[in-house]
Amino acid sequence: MCDYLIINGIECEPFLTTDHRVMLEQGDDIYMGIRYLMKVTGAKEAIIGIEGNKQDAADHLNKIKPNDIPVSVKVVPVKYPQGSEKMLITAVLGKEVPSGGLPIDVNIVTVNIATTAEMGRLLPHGRGIQERVITITGPAVKKKGNYLIPIGTPLRFVLDYVGIVDDDIAEIYMGGPMMGPAVADLDISITKGTSGILVFGSKDVNHTDKIYPCIKCGACVDACPISLNPSKLGILAKFESYDKMVTDFNLMDCFECGSCSYVCPSHIPLVQYFRLSKSRYKRKQALNQN
Repeated sequence: MCDYLIINGIECEPFLTTDHRVMLEQGDDIYMGIRYLMKVTGAKEAIIGIEGNKQDAADHLNKIKPNDIPVSVKVVPVKYPQGSEKMLITAVLGKEVPSGGLPIDVNIVTVNIATTAEMGRLLPHGRGIQERVITITGPAVKKKGNYLIPIGTPLRFVLDYVGIVDDDIAEIYMGGPMMGPAVADLDISITKGTSGILVFGSKDVNHTDKIYPCIKCGACVDACPISLNPSKLGILAKFESYDKMVTDFNLMDCFECGSCSYVCPSHIPLVQYFRLSKSRYKRKQALNQN
């Protein structure tokens, strides 16, 4: 049981517009999904969070809003990484999820807008997810846009359909530029978690950035949306002090938004260090339990 159900209509990363299209084109499905979610969670009120640069989506959802459920639409400032559930909870309700906690710890459940729409569209028919809306974009893509793509479609087929400028591919990310993992094989398949495909050509990518020592400038500390100390965490990662990173510096609170790496003047790949550190810490914990 919870007090609030927050429907996350914030695009999780730059370049992506998939949630925007879902809100404009699948509004009835979204509200049907909210009905199911409110019944399951016991929420007293539902709030749809939308970025300020998507006022048309907010206006549309307000226009078709049903009267049988307590739901409202709230427009929040455009600010990365507002799509993180903890950030959105603070923006919408002014509440903070405690360190190491989950939204349910403050009586809140958050659900992505696309997931909500899929529930409203599929549950009445007893069907599972078979396709999803995906943003395909980037400087190297000819036919940029949002596409409804069946789950399991090979990435190579998708890229053949949209076309690549001069057949030049340097980097591909499944997701967005900040948190999306790089793709090493074009024969992987689209999954239900694929929100975007971002393609860069060789002229769009700079591989010459040299990594320099940390200069203790504090830019990463200022950029971190949850007030961690990425500089200190990065130093501990180099010394493989994973336990200290978790217990003393709250590594597990990091949701890998990439803001620290983006602003670092020394080009230190901090978020990659943190991902590796989390993986090794979890592996160590699993081995100790066995």
